Amino acid sequence: MTRLLLVEDDPRISGFVRRGLKAEGYVVDLAESGREALALAAEAAYPLIILDRMLPGVDGIAVCRELRAHGSHSMILMLTAKDSLKDKVDGFSSGADDYLTKPFAFDELVVRLQALLRRGPHLDEERPLIVGDLTLDPSGHSVRRGGRDIALTAREFSLLLYLMRHAGKVVSRTRLLANVWGYSFEPGTKTVDVYIRYLRRKIDEGEAEPLIQTVRGFGYKLAAGGGLAASKATAREPSQSVAGDVRCRA
Repeated sequence: MTRLLLVEDDPRISGFVRRGLKAEGYVVDLAESGREALALAAEAAYPLIILDRMLPGVDGIAVCRELRAHGSHSMILMLTAKDSLKDKVDGFSSGADDYLTKPFAFDELVVRLQALLRRGPHLDEERPLIVGDLTLDPSGHSVRRGGRDIALTAREFSLLLYLMRHAGKVVSRTRLLANVWGYSFEPGTKTVDVYIRYLRRKIDEGEAEPLIQTVRGFGYKLAAGGGLAASKATAREPSQSVAGDVRCRA
């Protein structure tokens, strides 16, 4: 399922759009302010953001500029009641990819976002990701560590992909459930912990440097650079972990 970010402070509009997009098969995260939108966009690589222009605090124009300044490649559909030519020029100049004025027909919103998703840059998602000696190729659906191929189930691959895209950062169980399993709440299960164990057996067992680290009370982190020290620390589930590096290979 494609996960989108809706930035809208009017609960009537956000409720209407979320219900409609859910019926179309999308998962929609909601931000009700510009600052909340920037925080969510920093944690997840949304392929598309529906962005209201008139927001409390940081407005949509500022949010759009901030996202582009930090290298965001998300497609941005600006949704606003401001419909003058100057307003549209300002929206596109700030980095928006499309501009839809209120009131709008929901069918038009869906058609526009589908067109943007087809246009959207997918190159970053297709490049191999590397953390330490672990390489994941999204397009080839393959994983290698050192000189060995690692066979993963579809769910294990999705979980590892998410961890690698957020390498060096602590990711909570709730966020993993939302982004890998599509849950909007945290059920009383050990689903994430079970799949982390599966990954550790395939990725870390027999290796001098374990990459999957547990951060007690917070979640998990994929990081390289700790060697045996990291292995012992992970076994004790410390509150701090060794930082890692991630890079993309063109």
